[in-house]
Amino acid sequence: MKIRRKKATCEQALSIKAPPHRRPRRPHILFTTLVHILSLPDLWATRFTFTKHRMEAAGKGPYLILMNHSSFLDLKIASRIFWPMPYGIVCTTDGFVGKGWLMRLLGCIPTQKFVTDLSLVMDMLHALHKNKTSVLMFPEAGYSFDGCATALPRRLGTLIKKLDVPVVTVITDGAFLRDPLYNGLQLRKTRVSAQVSCLFTKEEIARLPVDELDRRLDEVFQFDNFAEQYKNKVEIREKFRADGLDRILYRCPSCGTEGCTEGKGILLRCKHCGKEYELTTLGRMRALEGETEFPHIPDWFNWQRSCVAEEIRRGEYRMELDVTIGILADTKALYMVGKGRLLHNENGFTLTSCDGKLHYTQPSTACHTLNSDFYWYEIGDVIGIGNKERLYYCFPEQRNVVTKARLAAEELYKLKKPAK
Repeated sequence: MKIRRKKATCEQALSIKAPPHRRPRRPHILFTTLVHILSLPDLWATRFTFTKHRMEAAGKGPYLILMNHSSFLDLKIASRIFWPMPYGIVCTTDGFVGKGWLMRLLGCIPTQKFVTDLSLVMDMLHALHKNKTSVLMFPEAGYSFDGCATALPRRLGTLIKKLDVPVVTVITDGAFLRDPLYNGLQLRKTRVSAQVSCLFTKEEIARLPVDELDRRLDEVFQFDNFAEQYKNKVEIREKFRADGLDRILYRCPSCGTEGCTEGKGILLRCKHCGKEYELTTLGRMRALEGETEFPHIPDWFNWQRSCVAEEIRRGEYRMELDVTIGILADTKALYMVGKGRLLHNENGFTLTSCDGKLHYTQPSTACHTLNSDFYWYEIGDVIGIGNKERLYYCFPEQRNVVTKARLAAEELYKLKKPAK
């Protein structure tokens, strides 16, 4: 999938006013049925199945549907499970670019990812209580990088109490293995399933305190796709399974060098020290020679996090990148305004254009994580920052920096944001 792009100057892009806010529509059955039909081939290819738990307690809806975010297959899974029940989907504004009319007919509710958006709550209330439609939301917002759950925003329980409808969860198994984000949209042959459960009834929401709602949500959104693959002996035999693995495993555990790993075929190789690791058919890393420091990919990923956290504690973390800048101010296009410089340090992000006409800062306490993605709309790896007025999509010229930026943003937030 691609996004409409348009060349513009910084002045032109920064002068664009955001379109007027519109309340979500009730989904049109014709278009939701079309999506349902178009989703079937991919679901048949994965032999998709799902089970239901305690759904009789949820009643007929509408519900707040919370789903883990593993791959592009997620929306097709949701269509298979809930069609023909009408439901709106909370999605990022970039999904509306060039096709806003269609997204609204599907009942989609636009929001800026990882940006405080009070109007989103009102839109969700409108969809649930005025339109009488369920609302599907991915509380993690971003795709999982390492196959494990990403951090949920705190006090999500407050939103649940505000919406005052039953909460249904959808947790998938195999969707990440089918299409992991790092692998460049290359599909693997594997089965996919999902568990659909009523997590909270209206009565339970009224009775339980916010902290308990958050705690139970955290319990549900705990998973490790690589661990489940190994445990259940699910084999991924494709010869491209390690392509792009360097996007998430950017630091060599043998020599400690960053940015020199390369994932290609079934191997991950460090170009600095020459050490090679095979990604086995069961999702484990195996050194071809010497010690395998981290057989389990999430352990390698978390080791990198600890390295970033240590840099921050020593006051040494600093990332300065040459980037190509795209500005999203409306739903007509992503406005490509040329080259710039993105600085990330303990104070947060600073984005400047080469001609000095753009200067944007974002503190490290702005969000608990970072809008980052691989091969975003088939353009490239991206770091996204911004506010309610506009979003800035920064495409680094350097390789394999997106994961470290996200890890650093999350660790800086933990350090700087006082616990409530």
